[in-house]
Amino acid sequence: MIGSRIRERRVISGLKQSELAKRAGISASYLNLIEHNRRRIGGKTLNRLADILGVAPVLLSEGAEATLIAALREAAARAETEGRAGAEADRVEELAGRFPGWARLLSDLARQRAELEGTVKALTDRLAHDPQLAASLHEVISTVTAIRSTASILADPRPLEPEWQTRFHRNINEDSQRLAEGAEALVRYLEQAPDARSEVMSPQDELHAFLEEHRFHFPVLEGAGGADRIAAVIAGADRLESQAARSLARTVLGQYVIDAERLPAEEMARAVAEHGPDPAAIAAATGVDMPTVFRRLATMPETEAGPVGLVVCDGSGTLMLRKPALGFTMPRSAAACALWPLYQLLTQPGAPVRLRLRQGEARVLALTVSEEVAPARFDRPALYRPHMLLLPDPGPEAAGPLREVGVNCQVCPLSDCEARREPSILGRGF
Repeated sequence: MIGSRIRERRVISGLKQSELAKRAGISASYLNLIEHNRRRIGGKTLNRLADILGVAPVLLSEGAEATLIAALREAAARAETEGRAGAEADRVEELAGRFPGWARLLSDLARQRAELEGTVKALTDRLAHDPQLAASLHEVISTVTAIRSTASILADPRPLEPEWQTRFHRNINEDSQRLAEGAEALVRYLEQAPDARSEVMSPQDELHAFLEEHRFHFPVLEGAGGADRIAAVIAGADRLESQAARSLARTVLGQYVIDAERLPAEEMARAVAEHGPDPAAIAAATGVDMPTVFRRLATMPETEAGPVGLVVCDGSGTLMLRKPALGFTMPRSAAACALWPLYQLLTQPGAPVRLRLRQGEARVLALTVSEEVAPARFDRPALYRPHMLLLPDPGPEAAGPLREVGVNCQVCPLSDCEARREPSILGRGF
């Protein structure tokens, strides 16, 4: 039954019933009736639930066998992309029909592998670019080195004056206490204890945790006087611990207010209801520039605009703002995959790009435009800020072929990539 499949996919995705209902724009009680197969479902509601759960609507309506076949096709396509062709993709349905047990096992192994690769990506990105982790490790290692140096002096058979001996003993005691505190802080950070918010350390991490907490949407800043309320929003944000993070938030929220004045929420909602999340159509209908439309779409509630992601970088390619969506992974650091169409605008800022992207199992439609930050002068070129909007993949009929991209070089499985800067830890980089 469709309801049972929806409940199964929700549990696999780790979503609560109330959360899924809210994102789908329906009541929790109605979703409960659907999941217990006491209400029929179809059309827009089914499509909306499928989008949130990250599956094709047909997999919810046709059942487990269709899901299994789709998973096997995905595993075969991924293997072929990674240069490990050999699976007879045209005989997937035969495999699922004749050997369902083996088919489920293969599907589960492919899913577990994808999950493990995702974990490796996250941990590697953290180990390579996390300033707090680097500082904690440096503190522990330097303290251990100091204790060892002092201990070697005390272990020397040559006698020491009592005053120096006392001093060295005091140093060992103080360094041992410092080592214990540093090790405790490191373990707490790595475990990410529930009562410790140590996962948010860099100003950029604090900023994005703050934005994600609000789902990038700030109704209090909409309408007249929004600029006067920025200070209160920042003052009440527990996530913004550092002065640098508060400064970044002030800039982002200031742009939010400007965008809300250019394209008020009511007008934006009407445009989305009429044209869908089509930034070109919305820009033409409202007379507002595309970068502003990109940002307004990304900050709308998902129940109104659907899942929308956004990446913004500066002229150096450094990621300034990132709103993940649709399973498309973005690195915490500034370095991302050079194949992202976002970076094409660094050399051709006046040439927008529309391109389907595939990153692992995620498929999205990427739209890119540039915003001029400062005009050209005789002593410097114009400054641009590229934007990349991520929307659900409309399929090859609507948007053409896929481009395979990664997250960054360290955790990229793409072989023979001409844009590679460093070897991949996944072992398939070269």
